[in-house]
Amino acid sequence: MSDLSAPGFPEEEVRQRARAGTAAAFPPPGSYGQVLFGAERPAGGSGPADAPDALDTLRIVPPVFVPQRLAKLIDLGREPDYRDVELSTTIGGFESSLPVYVSATGSTRAAGGDLGLALSRQAGALGLPMVIGENVVPVNGYGRLGEAADRALLGRLRAYAEHLPDGLGGVAVQQSTEDADAEVWNLLYSDPAALPLLESGRLAFELKVGQGAKPGLGGMTVLEPDAAARLGDRYGLDPVFGEDGRVLRAGTPGTFTAEILRQQIRLMRNNFPRARVWVKLHPGRDVAEAARVAAEAGADAVTVDGAEGGTGWAPGVFPAQVGLPLAECLRRLAVAGPPPCLLVSGRMWEGGRAVKSLALGARAVGLGRAALLAAAEDPQAGLTRFTDCLALELRLLISALGKYAPAALDRADVWSPDFSRDFPREF
Repeated sequence: MSDLSAPGFPEEEVRQRARAGTAAAFPPPGSYGQVLFGAERPAGGSGPADAPDALDTLRIVPPVFVPQRLAKLIDLGREPDYRDVELSTTIGGFESSLPVYVSATGSTRAAGGDLGLALSRQAGALGLPMVIGENVVPVNGYGRLGEAADRALLGRLRAYAEHLPDGLGGVAVQQSTEDADAEVWNLLYSDPAALPLLESGRLAFELKVGQGAKPGLGGMTVLEPDAAARLGDRYGLDPVFGEDGRVLRAGTPGTFTAEILRQQIRLMRNNFPRARVWVKLHPGRDVAEAARVAAEAGADAVTVDGAEGGTGWAPGVFPAQVGLPLAECLRRLAVAGPPPCLLVSGRMWEGGRAVKSLALGARAVGLGRAALLAAAEDPQAGLTRFTDCLALELRLLISALGKYAPAALDRADVWSPDFSRDFPREF
């Protein structure tokens, strides 16, 4: 009945699912490795699906009276300006040149090879902490015994460490359930290649509970038939793309309760006493409780990835409809009391969104898609120039508020008529 129509209903989307079956739940498999997926930027509208991003709608509100500027004037013996803002901070036990870190990039094709190495080199040279994501070792190898160094874990680690200034930066390495089977943390903790980072206090292990773009799911990639044959004993493989030949590789998300999370962090601190402990949470409805458990168990940093977070691959319905927006995560965390070192990510790319997040309780913000795009634009200096621009915006905005360090920002520095009703004035 090709002449049947349904005005006002997503007719073409239904027809596409009728044609393609399970493949229609995902983006076209040919886009894997070339597209970074995430929630679309809202344009505004009357329905919840197209409501504007609450964090973007907040206004940064400089005061008339600026006592901290007066204190800075007395300290300097002159009128201060934006160049007097000091952006260095401590992130999860690492000293950083900016309140910024590079979010996890794992085993997806987009972050592998030359681009992953370029990103590592530039992040290291900038003194920014960097997270190496899950599943790199099971998929691409550790980096010894003839394994391809450009895609392996040690290749990224060395590219970062070789350019790292003294006293700055640090690497956090994630471990998924599949990584645990490969004993990634054990390998790294005892490897001479990681010893300089370990001895200088610049190595962390990050327990990934989830991520913003696909809460409740493990890592996902698209595999060609030969790679599927090689990895079939390590991951669940699903031929969702039909006769295309490519298959979906799905990692397991892990199973957590408050007690399991608490004991896992204690186990990490006991087994790897010289490594920092980071925990990454997806934007779940109980994110504040999970953050509290992680902090009380001794995590050096708790990362919350908002629903706006990006990924190399995800079912289309997840970025569009699953998980709390970052603004709501920040609100719930503030009501409960944020952890001492809260890191947040989710569509971070410019100074305004970063300053709002810092004012609402974050210690630093993560660059994911922005960092990859900047490094792809110029593998030698793209991320460097990008962060130069971001740092300038941060200094301009923070100084406009009459303050001279990210830690001085607080709830009073942002406003919106709706957000202010439920957000605590102080925390």
